Amino acid sequence: MAVQSDGWSWFLPLAAGVSLFKCLFINAYRSTDFEVHRNWLAITHSLPVSSWYHENTSEWTLDYPPLFAWFEFGLSKVAQHFDKNMLLVENLNYASPETVMFQRLSVIFTDLVFIFAVRECSRCVQVQKVSRDILDQPSFVLSVLLLWNFGLFVVDHIHFQYNGFLFGFLLLSVAKHLQSEHLQGALLFSILLNLKHIYLYVAPAYGVYLLRDYCFTRDVKDGSIGWRSFSLLRLLVLGGIVVSVFTLSVGPFLVMGQLPQVLSRLFPFKRGLCHAYWAPNIWALYNILDKVLVVLGVRLKLLQEAELPRASMTGGLVQEFQHSVLPSISPATTLFCTLLSILPAVVSIWRRPRGARGFLRCLLLCALGSFMFGWHVHEKAVLLVILPLSILAVESREDAGIFLLLSTTGHYSLFPLLHTPAELLIKVCLMLMFTTFSFTALRRLHRGKGSLLRPLEVFYLLGLVAVAIACEVVFPLSPWKHRLPFLPLLVTSVYCSVGVCYSFLRLYLSLWRSDCKAKQP
Repeated sequence: MAVQSDGWSWFLPLAAGVSLFKCLFINAYRSTDFEVHRNWLAITHSLPVSSWYHENTSEWTLDYPPLFAWFEFGLSKVAQHFDKNMLLVENLNYASPETVMFQRLSVIFTDLVFIFAVRECSRCVQVQKVSRDILDQPSFVLSVLLLWNFGLFVVDHIHFQYNGFLFGFLLLSVAKHLQSEHLQGALLFSILLNLKHIYLYVAPAYGVYLLRDYCFTRDVKDGSIGWRSFSLLRLLVLGGIVVSVFTLSVGPFLVMGQLPQVLSRLFPFKRGLCHAYWAPNIWALYNILDKVLVVLGVRLKLLQEAELPRASMTGGLVQEFQHSVLPSISPATTLFCTLLSILPAVVSIWRRPRGARGFLRCLLLCALGSFMFGWHVHEKAVLLVILPLSILAVESREDAGIFLLLSTTGHYSLFPLLHTPAELLIKVCLMLMFTTFSFTALRRLHRGKGSLLRPLEVFYLLGLVAVAIACEVVFPLSPWKHRLPFLPLLVTSVYCSVGVCYSFLRLYLSLWRSDCKAKQP
């Protein structure tokens, strides 16, 4: 296979176009995350470092790792030239036009990291043959799938967050591993972990892959790997990189004796198992099963409604709750289930190393396993799977099918983030455009190799249309709107959970087939 490199003739206009398009949404709807990051700007600018993780004037306290706090500190130095009042801690919910302009532009500007990472990933795409037709170039298709990703656009440039900046580090790290530059990849991932700790989801994939493929060297004669080929020097260099980054990030707070306080902010386990059904994972199905059993038990007079604990999963609140019939889930249980779900992928990459693309597949399974079984998982975390999966989708027909299923399902699960009527047309049009391109471009890349989706999968995706009409059009006009305001969230999450769970199984089936091929002589 050849590695495709087409120059910058089409990439720069593509990147510039998406950046300009983002500017159209500067005054669009924004969520409470806008105030979260404004408050963090104020905290890091106005208070000494020793107070950053203790400040609680606002309910939106600083709960990202220290490197992200320093990132906010750097942004605040620019923000003061737009509007100094946004940097006052006591100015809660402050949103002057200058503040809105600065924060929106800061997301667009820091997306340059993501744009560069996309370029590096597009250079790593393997192709069977090089085509002059731009639509037949996997690197072009991959760049569009990443730069114009519907979910990332909605979450960052309407809802408001800095995920593009963070995913830039992740994709750049993956690209470095695809280019066999392991130390640079490890450095970038270490920085990423200290920017946002959600990337712990994929840390097992990184740890096992680097230990197996970098710290062990292959025998020159037969290509085998054994304990004799273990390089202590490589391990020490790798460990030195990781320790250095964590020391620079966490070290000052460790010296000040504030590490426990920082950790308590990073891992607040009292937020509850789920967040109002928003994450389409196994616990959404578990919760709905508990409610179905309650209804059946009461109607069959097997349970007394007055004696049941009051479950508040659908109340839209972030809090702990007890299940009524099924055993309640603890953080330890979710950790055990998560580790169990990713164990086969980690074992596989250790026993049968398959290079950087084997690592990438393991990364996807770790990310999706953590999304499926993790504690208080947010719906936005599905992007941690969809974006890296784009790389494999342009290279493999089977992975393209999984991508179409997971991206369509996962992206639709983000619809409740934009819940105001003004954004309905925007989110529908943007998703239709991205989904249409995904299906058309991937089908063209893999033409002549059979259908990308099975009939049952197509039927399931068509069901999303019915769910969308029911939740976005019919429900707002029904009398249930005030009685059951969170019903659309429940329906969306439960339906999408089925697709996400199925995609998880398909990814593992793909890994199993790959292992079977590796065993064949």
